[in-house]
Amino acid sequence: MKIAFLGAGSTVFAKNVLGDCICTPSLGAFDIALYDIDRDRLDQSFTMLNNINRRGGRAAIAKYTDLAAALDGADFVVNAVNVGGYKPCTVTDIEVPKRYGLRQTIGDTLGIGGIFRFLRTAPVLDGFAEAMHRACPKALLLNYTNPMAMITGYCIRKLGLNAVGLCHSVQYCVEGLFKTLGFSETERDEARWDIAGINHQAWLLKIEDAAGHDLYPEIKRRSLSGEYEEQKKWDLVRHEIMHRFGYYNTESSEHTAEYLPYFLKKGHPELVERFRIPLDEYLTRCEKQIEEWEGMKEKILSEDIEHTRTREFASYIIEAAVTDKPCRIHGNVINGGLIPNLPAEACVELACLVDRNGVQPVRHAALPEQLAALNRTNINVQLLAIEAACSRRREDVYRAAYLDPHTAAELTLDEIRALCDDLFAAHGNWLPQYR
Repeated sequence: MKIAFLGAGSTVFAKNVLGDCICTPSLGAFDIALYDIDRDRLDQSFTMLNNINRRGGRAAIAKYTDLAAALDGADFVVNAVNVGGYKPCTVTDIEVPKRYGLRQTIGDTLGIGGIFRFLRTAPVLDGFAEAMHRACPKALLLNYTNPMAMITGYCIRKLGLNAVGLCHSVQYCVEGLFKTLGFSETERDEARWDIAGINHQAWLLKIEDAAGHDLYPEIKRRSLSGEYEEQKKWDLVRHEIMHRFGYYNTESSEHTAEYLPYFLKKGHPELVERFRIPLDEYLTRCEKQIEEWEGMKEKILSEDIEHTRTREFASYIIEAAVTDKPCRIHGNVINGGLIPNLPAEACVELACLVDRNGVQPVRHAALPEQLAALNRTNINVQLLAIEAACSRRREDVYRAAYLDPHTAAELTLDEIRALCDDLFAAHGNWLPQYR
């Protein structure tokens, strides 16, 4: 069995995903192929994983800057690339829209930032797919790169890959909500829940205690009680959406604020303060991670490094497929009627069963109509961005941006078109030619 990791210079993430596999005895002996174009970061990940492997692992680890060699014979391919990195591209995605008064928090999933992050990633995915079809045509692609729905949908529908998109927002949704509102760890562990929708906007549709009692009334009571204001201050947007639309969603309030037209409004700057929305949060986060990496590097690259299996889905999927020990995950897959009131072409996030037959999505009931309506506003952008990546036409990019909820609420059609043109110019050779 062979796992190829694309974007292996993401050392901390490689530690979680591949360290988990090394710490899974049932996988036995297997091969790891690390691929990256950054030789220094590749070397660091190689050193780190070998140090973990020495503590009882049975992996044979190799590093590559040649894509075809890394993919040759792979059974599983993990995608964790960030095309253009923090500088220059992520900074460009945030700073250029700011000139138009369009503020973002993360800018990696939807909105102007998400669209252009996807457009510069798509040509790299084209190369990955071409190489995979030759070197490992039956491999399962585990995509961790954002924008999740655009990339996973593009890989499956347009590139013909066997793929599933993985995000950890589902695993931590109930945990974060319960911790904020003072529920005990026992109540959290015993809770039974159902989540479905789209990535970063999946919905906690059911939450029950061990006896099957609906916990939503108590959750909403505590949320409005005033008792938990200090604990809740990091998550005010999601609580507002829960009370307005009836259900809590999976991804953070800073993400949620930029997927909707209600919060980041030029005409109402007081909303940013009221809901404690961290503008330009991703830039701040990246700077912090860069600073912390210098302090972490010595420890992570040390021979004394230890690793305990995390809750990332990748190792559990691989274990289930290899050993036929079934597991349940939440994955991003093409809808095709799985959620009947979302478009068939959409990439949806819902429960999947995994065994030696692969990832098998579980059909879900229709979402409450107000939730499906919110999802569709995001799906519109995702599907049009995918069409733009295929057509290489600027008009298709403009249309995706015209339909983005936050962008459309703040800018005119002419401003949106001009903003897209400015982003094309600013990104330069990071983007292919769009006619």
